[in-house]
Amino acid sequence: MFGRKKAAPEAQGLSDQQTPGGPGVQGSTSGKGAPTPRRKDQEDARRRPLVPQDRKAAQAANREAVRAERLRMRQAMDTGDERYLPLRDKGPQKRFVRDFVDARWVLGEFLIVFALVFVLLSFIRDLQVQSIILVGFWVLLAVVAIDAFILGRQLKKRLTARFGEVERGAVWYGVMRGLQLRKLRLPKPQVKRGQYPS
Repeated sequence: MFGRKKAAPEAQGLSDQQTPGGPGVQGSTSGKGAPTPRRKDQEDARRRPLVPQDRKAAQAANREAVRAERLRMRQAMDTGDERYLPLRDKGPQKRFVRDFVDARWVLGEFLIVFALVFVLLSFIRDLQVQSIILVGFWVLLAVVAIDAFILGRQLKKRLTARFGEVERGAVWYGVMRGLQLRKLRLPKPQVKRGQYPS
């Protein structure tokens, strides 16, 4: 029994000599050499900002860009600049339609004025007068409808002769523009009465 206890340290020393680096080296090589970082530190290192750091500055810049775009669009409505017009008003055919309608006298543009007059006259408490007003209003609507039909035919004929194929919605675009007062049309008229596009 005494021999076994004495041999044990010798065997342990032999084991340490066989291990490269001497005693205690095995524990140091198997370790990471540094403390394990916490999960929070690892997540912070991997995290990337999804929004600009200076959010207020980015929002202010965005608002300024939107305001500038609206200003350019408003100016385009006044000058007819194709670059900044809304999509529904862009294109050579739409420009031609606008110029043709603005150069023509369209009865439909006065419809809202006549309608207001008829509404005021309808307050007259006379059945005969009210009957005349009602008939006159329906006659006016019929005349406006006929004039709009003629305008549509003219637009289609001119567009076909000029461009070959009529863009979808171009004729209706012109008819609806003709129903608006000239001063309220947008984009604003760029031609005078009688100044038809060539």
